[in-house]
Amino acid sequence: MTKKHTASHDGAQPLFAHPLLGRSTGRRIVAGLALAGLFVVPLAGGARADTPAAPDTVAAADARGRGTLVDAVDLRTVPAAEAARALADDGWDAGAVRDDVVLRRLVYRTVDAHGRPTTATGLLALPVHGEWRLRVVSYAHGTELYRGDAPSTSDETWGIAPALTYASAGFAVTMPDYLGQGEGPGPHPWMDIPSETTASLDLLRAAREFVGRHGHTTEREVYVSGFSQGASAALGLARALQSGADPWFRVGAIAPIGGAYDFGGVQLPALLRGKLADKPSVLYSALLLVAFNRLHHIYDTPADVFEGRYADTIEGLLDGSHRDDEILDATPDSLGELLTEPGRALLERPTGALAAALRETDAVCTDWRPRVPVRLYVAAGDEEVAPANTAHCRAAMRAKGADVRVTRFGADVDHGGSNRLGTAAALRWFRELAGRAG
Repeated sequence: MTKKHTASHDGAQPLFAHPLLGRSTGRRIVAGLALAGLFVVPLAGGARADTPAAPDTVAAADARGRGTLVDAVDLRTVPAAEAARALADDGWDAGAVRDDVVLRRLVYRTVDAHGRPTTATGLLALPVHGEWRLRVVSYAHGTELYRGDAPSTSDETWGIAPALTYASAGFAVTMPDYLGQGEGPGPHPWMDIPSETTASLDLLRAAREFVGRHGHTTEREVYVSGFSQGASAALGLARALQSGADPWFRVGAIAPIGGAYDFGGVQLPALLRGKLADKPSVLYSALLLVAFNRLHHIYDTPADVFEGRYADTIEGLLDGSHRDDEILDATPDSLGELLTEPGRALLERPTGALAAALRETDAVCTDWRPRVPVRLYVAAGDEEVAPANTAHCRAAMRAKGADVRVTRFGADVDHGGSNRLGTAAALRWFRELAGRAG
């Protein structure tokens, strides 16, 4: 991964190339608060939604209040022309931009990884001139080390690009921050499919409540997508919707991008054998051990699995409060420097609680048969997530009779590039499906 460096474009303020898991490691252009000179129109006073909830939307939340809207903060309105420019400047396809987009942060009730009541935040993006009945895309983001880089708190084009892409084309878009990211409390349970699923589903419920307050409603069918970590989260949400987890929403189509769907069987062996880029492999390994240990107790002390000074610092570094550059500078460049021999052995041959947790994570492709079409997007040049993950997912689903097709991008497309191209391809597909349904 590369160091942060500056660049300029068209006389605008400098932009920053900022390496991070789930992003392009050299070509990603990041904007500051103004989104690379993007003209944004804040709504008056950071307006908050305070009107009573519509009875029919409140009924969709369960007895513990899951999915109930706590707060809605208007962030900004992005004119269509400026959304198109920001997307194009950051390498995204802006060809479908048609409408201005309103971005809002929703705070809503959900449950934590142990099933206890908590709150989470997420981004809701709506087309300014959208239809009365809105089609919804749920998009789950890739790994973010710093909680402020989650969609509803991101000040970067990368963080909200999928929201701009879909909403400017006429869709309502929900992007969960996940637990412990954005403005949600507690640590983030990374790659924990159950909590990613509940956070995603409950954001859909809160979004429906919000649009209901403002004279709109949502279609029942949700188009589900996500990237990297979010690709597995998307499958978790789709599985829950298909099983009837919500009385209103159901899954309409599934389009994950660049996912590590078989973390135990494909991803771990690839990173341990040096098949993937060194720095992402270090960070993914550290995240796996630290985050899974918080939930499943897979080691007694950090020194059991992490070498030397990293044993004293790694858990604190990965608490969500540290920015990417700080983490990148404070972590080694190779797994040999990071892991003790027992730590490496644990990843090479997971047992006990770790093996059980990985089986649950990897079941997103193996323990159900989607009854709606699935399109998987993958880049041959992905340096962070082994492309074989996608092949394994496709094989598992097709063995159960699912309609699964794979779109492969070339060897010149990296991990971040797969998100850009995959999102554009998924949008074209979703628009085609929406046209058929309409």
